[in-house]
Amino acid sequence: MAPTELKTPPQQDSDAYLDELPSEVEMSIFDHLEELRRRIFAALLALVLGTIACFIFVRPIVRLLEVPAQGVKFLQLAPGEFFFVSLQVAGYSGLMVSSPFIIYQIIQFILPGLTRRERRFLGPVVFGSTILFVLGLGFAYVLLIPAALNFFINYGADVVEQSWSIDKYFQFVLLLMFSTALAFQVPIIQLGLGLLGIISSKQMLSGWRFVVLGAAILGAVLTPSTDPLTQTLLGSAILGLYFSGIGLVKLSGH
Repeated sequence: MAPTELKTPPQQDSDAYLDELPSEVEMSIFDHLEELRRRIFAALLALVLGTIACFIFVRPIVRLLEVPAQGVKFLQLAPGEFFFVSLQVAGYSGLMVSSPFIIYQIIQFILPGLTRRERRFLGPVVFGSTILFVLGLGFAYVLLIPAALNFFINYGADVVEQSWSIDKYFQFVLLLMFSTALAFQVPIIQLGLGLLGIISSKQMLSGWRFVVLGAAILGAVLTPSTDPLTQTLLGSAILGLYFSGIGLVKLSGH
């Protein structure tokens, strides 16, 4: 009588296939360090080139960022202040312009260590993170910055004439925009934690009281202004993003 062959269940075969590394290439620690050096150099070069390109067109960018100030007069209080503001604006803008290439370099460095299962989520995660970052910038520019500036303008309108330091103004605007864009990454962080099995959607939902407190604290910390309206808007946005993240984790089956 012929021996009975044991067949592996199809589900186990599929799981084993997804958990494999598609290209297992042996690299020494020195090879890894050399590749990391090349990736960092390429990313820094892209950042420098992006900053130079944005510096060439910095005046239209500055005028765009001045729009929420509602016609307030800007002053240069020290020699070269506008020049250094231009460098700052060009640096932030260059980071935005070069970020796709920088992200590409990061992905190429970590890709060999990802399984097929992990690679399936890489594209949606990067795409979602990019969309949320842009939405965060737009949310700050359209809602947060005008709300904060309107509060400060109206508060002292009958007492002081509105003339602002251009350096302080752009520190405020750039910090608020980028801190808001980073805060909009909350759903992506939640999705990553869920996919890694670190925390489930049920556990995220059960801790909603702490999240409300955390959103209020983040709204106060991330906004450079002290007005309650801006802090409330950002805190509410973080809460909405958190509960949206719970929905994403739930849809992913975790």
